[in-house]
Amino acid sequence: MNRKKIELQVLNISNSQEQAGAFALVLGEINGDRQLPIIIGTSEAQYMLIELKGITSPRPLTHHLFASVLETLKVKLARVLIYHVNNGVFYSYVYFKSDNTFMRMDARTSDAVALALRMHAPIYVYEDILEDEGIRSDFFSEAPQQDEQPKEENIESLKAALAEAIANENYERAAQLRDQINQRKKM
Repeated sequence: MNRKKIELQVLNISNSQEQAGAFALVLGEINGDRQLPIIIGTSEAQYMLIELKGITSPRPLTHHLFASVLETLKVKLARVLIYHVNNGVFYSYVYFKSDNTFMRMDARTSDAVALALRMHAPIYVYEDILEDEGIRSDFFSEAPQQDEQPKEENIESLKAALAEAIANENYERAAQLRDQINQRKKM
C-alpha cells in the first residue's frame, strides 16, 4: 500500500490550558487548510521555540549537539515522517542520508520536529492520519445537513466546541474533542 504523504509546517506552539507542563504543537498542511495538534512536553516546546525565534543558546542544547554531530559526519536529515498514531500518541521516523545511503530511525514526534526545525528538513504525515486526527480550519463554517440523525447532532455540538477551543488556542482541548468526534464517527 502506497500511502500519500502531506508536507507540514509548524504553525504554533502554545501553553496547555488544561495540563500543567504541557504544550500544544500545531502543525499545518502546506498549501492546505488542515492542522494537526500534538501535545508535547516543556523541554521539546522550548527547543522548538528557540529554533523558531532564532535564539542562540549560550551552550549547545541536545538537538543542537545531535545536529552538529550529523553535520560533522556529513549526514543530512532528509525528512521527518509521522507514520502512526495510537490513543493520541504520534510516532515518527527520521530519515537520514549519507552519500548514497538512506537510514530510517524511530523517534518521538516532538524530538523529530525539533531536529527538523534545527536542520531545515521537511516534515510529512500520511494523509490518512491527517484526515483522521487533523482539524480542518474551514470545516466549522459548513452548515449542518437537515437530515442528520441525533448522533450527528452530538457530533455537531462537539465540532462547535472544537472550533471554540481552536479560536481560544486551547489545542489540548481541541485534540481531546477531535478524538471524541472520531470515536462517535466509528459508532
